[in-house]
Amino acid sequence: MNKFTTFVKESYKELTEKVSWPKWEQLQQSTMIVLGATLVITGIVALMDFVANNSMKFIYSLFS
Repeated sequence: MNKFTTFVKESYKELTEKVSWPKWEQLQQSTMIVLGATLVITGIVALMDFVANNSMKFIYSLFS
């Protein structure tokens, strides 16, 4: 139990004194970058799905 208590105390100290947390503006900027990248990648995947779906429909229509 002593090791656990020491671990918790040291973890708390590290989180409050040694970790450099981002400022609010940095956090907002990073969030916008991630959101933008997510939207772009989602659009690319949707386009790939659309092309693949229509290609397969065209190929299937050749054989029916």
